[in-house]
Amino acid sequence: MSDSNNYQAPKVWTWDAENGGKWAKINRPIAGPTHAATLPRGKHPLQLYSMGTPNGQKVTILLEELLALGEPGAEYDAHLIRIGEGEQFSTGFVEVNPNSKIPALFDTGSGSRVFESGAILLYLAEKFGHFLPRKAAARTEVMNWLFWLQGSAPYLGGGFGHFYAYAPEKFEYSINRFTMEVKRQMDVLDRELAEHPYLGGDEYSIADIATWPWYGNLVLGEAYDAGEFLQVESYKNLCRWSAEILERPAVQRGRKVNRTWGEPSEQLHERHEASDFDLKTQDKLAPASAV
Repeated sequence: MSDSNNYQAPKVWTWDAENGGKWAKINRPIAGPTHAATLPRGKHPLQLYSMGTPNGQKVTILLEELLALGEPGAEYDAHLIRIGEGEQFSTGFVEVNPNSKIPALFDTGSGSRVFESGAILLYLAEKFGHFLPRKAAARTEVMNWLFWLQGSAPYLGGGFGHFYAYAPEKFEYSINRFTMEVKRQMDVLDRELAEHPYLGGDEYSIADIATWPWYGNLVLGEAYDAGEFLQVESYKNLCRWSAEILERPAVQRGRKVNRTWGEPSEQLHERHEASDFDLKTQDKLAPASAV
């Protein structure tokens, strides 16, 4: 693997919609809607518009954890936004999130729109009073790790994941650069988890919920098929944490919501009732839709 491209940057950059690999069609250099479309609205106060990417999983895992604690106000409708088809650029979606990224939440009870996955986790944790410590020192430590994740994950997804798995050409420099950073980040997590069972302390929190869909899925082989390349098994504490969180029933449910790939039994394209996990995963719907 070597850098054979002799690309020279022009004096003025221009956008080529066909250049950029697998996800080129969902990226553009301007904001705003591309088409008019109204977002669907379900019956619950919380309306989530998302897809089951790591950022999407953060929110559905937290919502399922809140429901598992008996919080009826955390019932939600999860509407699938197919980002590969540009649904995040509709007028309706842009009204909820002007940045046109999933996930986006609309709370019909308060009339609040909430975008950015970390902001949604914080909003829900404060709204329901769970998974965020009340004591200042413990709360600050959880917030440290929540913001750490929000700043670090783009290096994993947009950096390492893009150049290792999705870029139309392989470049040694880019892969080396982001591999080094991802391994450094895994070492940061591994060292923290050697001292505490969870990120920031002894209690499971939104810091863990935010981080697991990215780094837990990476360690468990769900992301980029890069486990051997990154030697993930060497991060013993991170592996322990990843496996333990996966055992949580709410995590197992939340990671299925708005998912459109993998085993049909792991895909619940939309979630409107708790019973949907038993009745409407794609393994249940596929035979009927094939008729």
